[in-house]
Amino acid sequence: MTLNKGAHNGRMTDTALQPPLQTAILASGCFWCTEAVFQNARGVHSVQSGYIGGQVPSPTYEQVCTGKTGHAEGVRVTFDPSVIPYADVLGIFFATHDPTQLNRQGHDIGTQYRSAVFYQSEAEKAQVQAFIDGLRTQGLYEREIVTTLEAASHFYVAEAYHQNYFATHPTQPYCLAVITPKVVKFRKSYSQYLAS
Repeated sequence: MTLNKGAHNGRMTDTALQPPLQTAILASGCFWCTEAVFQNARGVHSVQSGYIGGQVPSPTYEQVCTGKTGHAEGVRVTFDPSVIPYADVLGIFFATHDPTQLNRQGHDIGTQYRSAVFYQSEAEKAQVQAFIDGLRTQGLYEREIVTTLEAASHFYVAEAYHQNYFATHPTQPYCLAVITPKVVKFRKSYSQYLAS
């Protein structure tokens, strides 16, 4: 643990008491869904919706929606691994979307809606691959898992109106029809991680 000294007369500051946090960058279709699921999870400190994996710098939502920028709608989940291990973050991710649908989730179609994990180290890549291999061995899906493993590139935070979307629009028709069932599934399947 590093102590933050100097201006604080050598005393340990609150930031020194913070647990080391980890991030996961995940894409599973519309980022509103993934954001809403992880905002309900204990041990998650923040969730940001954004764009990753494309070639156009600082893309807008409208550009990403064309499918021509190469970006996926994704989320950056910052979490405390001592409360919710990375393996369980992956478990929640795979349980709350269909990783067998290529470049789509439901009615959302295009590479921007692909299922992907953006790994930030070779060790993380190996852990994700082992997790996917485990899912295949268990035979949990009738079709092949098509989730891609992609090296993390720059994560562009999406426009402000996309952040906390489900929390601020719970009765919007898309939220009721698509997001609510995913949140309910998370709450049933991962009740041990429900935020209080």
